[in-house]
Amino acid sequence: MKRSSSVIRRVVLAAAAVALAAGCTPDASGTGTGTTSPPASATAGTAAPTTDDKPPSPSATSPSASPTVTPSDGKPTPKPLMDDGDENEQVRELQARLRQLDFFDRAPTGFYGTMTAASVRRFQAHRGLPETGVVDATTWQRLLSVTRKPTADELKPSTTNKLDTPDPRCMTGRVLCISKESRTLAWMIDGRVVSSMDVRFGSENTPTREGLFKVEWKARDWTSTIYHTPMPYAMFFSRGQAVHYSADFAARGYAGASHGCVNVRDRAKLSALFDQVKVGDKVVVHW
Repeated sequence: MKRSSSVIRRVVLAAAAVALAAGCTPDASGTGTGTTSPPASATAGTAAPTTDDKPPSPSATSPSASPTVTPSDGKPTPKPLMDDGDENEQVRELQARLRQLDFFDRAPTGFYGTMTAASVRRFQAHRGLPETGVVDATTWQRLLSVTRKPTADELKPSTTNKLDTPDPRCMTGRVLCISKESRTLAWMIDGRVVSSMDVRFGSENTPTREGLFKVEWKARDWTSTIYHTPMPYAMFFSRGQAVHYSADFAARGYAGASHGCVNVRDRAKLSALFDQVKVGDKVVVHW
């Protein structure tokens, strides 16, 4: 028994020597499951390694951390795919698909405004989704599942756009009431629509100005002195911007844009309108 105890003591001392050579120190419990202590030079300016040798988890203040913002009810806020003010081809597809289900009652414009938001809310209510008026991933996938891919004619139909509710400034007098949202021009007298037609506007770099104007002067045959392009039936209302016929609009539709003018693609309608409008008549350009 003494010899056995002596042997055991020598084995334990040898194991301790090996542990010290490896740089390990037993923890306070004496179980030998402590952590590795790196030299001071290795720890200067760095975080000590964790016990399982995994990198530390990013904290809320770490630049790489991206905490989820949640509303007061604790539920994550869905990331919007399309929202008010967006203007792109996905919005045009959204409108075309909503139109297939009779939730959007006009030709797609590609612009996400109040009418599109209202249509989205109606669809969401019909499908038991939160009525936000904003298209998130859930709303979009649900719409895709109950509609088909729109045809080219559905995305950019040649039919006349439906008028939206007239701006209050259009309800009195003689006025060219021009809506950027529905892309329409309504010739109105004392709140009554006499005629209407499709229009398009300037690009992002040369936008059509919005506001209350008046017809300053007219020219049946006019060529732009800046861009040297024909502007038949021009009715100028704001420092060179005018309502006029556009052969490019008639040929390419909404694939193009003006340099700030209000383009009309129906020459016959605009010709008749030109004869009715007088210098001094009101012009309202609104969303």
